[in-house]
Amino acid sequence: MNIPNNQIRIKDLMDRLADDPPQVLLLEGGTVDEREALALYWATRLNCHCEGSACGDCVVCKQIHDRVHADLRICDGREAKIKIDDVRELKHLFGQPPRGDGKRVVIFNEAQELTQQAANALLKSLEEPSQGTVFLLLTPQREWLLPTLVSRSWVLTLAWPSETRTPEDIREWQKALMAFWRTGKGWFKRTSAKGAVDKDIAMSVVLACQHEVARTLIGKGGSDMSDGFAKVRPASLKKIDLALAHAQDTLSIPTPVNPALVLDWLATRIYGVIREK
Repeated sequence: MNIPNNQIRIKDLMDRLADDPPQVLLLEGGTVDEREALALYWATRLNCHCEGSACGDCVVCKQIHDRVHADLRICDGREAKIKIDDVRELKHLFGQPPRGDGKRVVIFNEAQELTQQAANALLKSLEEPSQGTVFLLLTPQREWLLPTLVSRSWVLTLAWPSETRTPEDIREWQKALMAFWRTGKGWFKRTSAKGAVDKDIAMSVVLACQHEVARTLIGKGGSDMSDGFAKVRPASLKKIDLALAHAQDTLSIPTPVNPALVLDWLATRIYGVIREK
């Protein structure tokens, strides 16, 4: 399996847990792709016939890697909110034995996208444990989930992405955002300038801001933006993080979008969040 070098420690921990797997494993930290890669490794580890570690080459491993194995279920919060009906559709499986010799693995990718009703339905299902089914919750930060879900989970924290220096032009955009959040002025003149914003610039701004939120969450400030985020309430920081995720998703879809309008929406959304009582 293609596990990044900086996450080998988590793979090794999974190998040690596999003999007596927890009902719920929560993966936080890292990147979306790293969390997903480790989730799929966990599924192979619990179903591959090899001893000690999943081989990655057998039929079972390949089916799981291709997401077509009969005992693998994925609810993907990157595509849409995970709703109560999504959980209910899986519930009939929980009382049934797996089709193969291993475990049925149910993955909730970007589990912070569970609606309140869906999270409560999942919690109720966990109160009726099945010996043959295990669950994986993937999220950037455990605080984004219901505390009762976290308390039922074995939490593994992935290594955070390595530090990279933000390009100077993107730092200027960040400075303009912070000035707008303080004063409510100047932003729209910048984004309305002809040719000022394309999709690459907009995505780079969003990703840079997401990185600053991540720094804030782990108490690793030091920049003007992360220090500013550290002053807002945790509930407001969550809203900021979700707004950034929504902007990233909008910029990622194949249909044409106006990147300047995406940044304008993001700027005004966070401006409002910061001023919430």
